[in-house]
Amino acid sequence: MSSPILTPVNSNPRIHVYGHVSAQPSTIAQLFDGVVALDVNPESDLAIFAVNPSAGISQEAIDQWNALSEYQVPRLVVVNGLDGSDFDFEDAVMVANRVFDQLVTPYLVLHGDDGAPTALISLADLSIIDYSLTPPERRPSDPEHQELVRDFREEYLEDLEGSGDDAFAAGLLFPAIPLVPSKGIGVDVVREYIAQLNPNS
Repeated sequence: MSSPILTPVNSNPRIHVYGHVSAQPSTIAQLFDGVVALDVNPESDLAIFAVNPSAGISQEAIDQWNALSEYQVPRLVVVNGLDGSDFDFEDAVMVANRVFDQLVTPYLVLHGDDGAPTALISLADLSIIDYSLTPPERRPSDPEHQELVRDFREEYLEDLEGSGDDAFAAGLLFPAIPLVPSKGIGVDVVREYIAQLNPNS
């Protein structure tokens, strides 16, 4: 009697994390079941580039990004080190736009009274994810928030126009996500993008 052929149950995407040590790539790899990559891996289902705004983006990371472009590996940028920094998410995205490809920003950071990041606002539907609550709560934004992000939202929607629903998974659309692991900020958003990937398809 022949043994049955077993189909592997584990279809988790292969995630490789790139970035300077200041952006905590090892922490990000642990968060998303990935591995820190020292060399370009064209077999990735997703390459996450960790960026710390105060440290900038190294030439090595730029070279790795460009090498992965040849294989059309899906890529996502996480901007870490936002808590207690004089630099912000928009600063990091502006630099990344110059040295990587044009990024899209599905969410922007909202700060509390003390200046620390506390929430994200979605540019797709203008809802807010409030991470100061446990568990985080999603709610409609206030008119002043909507006015604050109006220009960013128009730019985001323009960037999305014409790109298909699977543009991210196809390696054609590159989201930049604010990330504060200690507060859980952005972790759920990155996981939503990971869920769009279909390894072994």
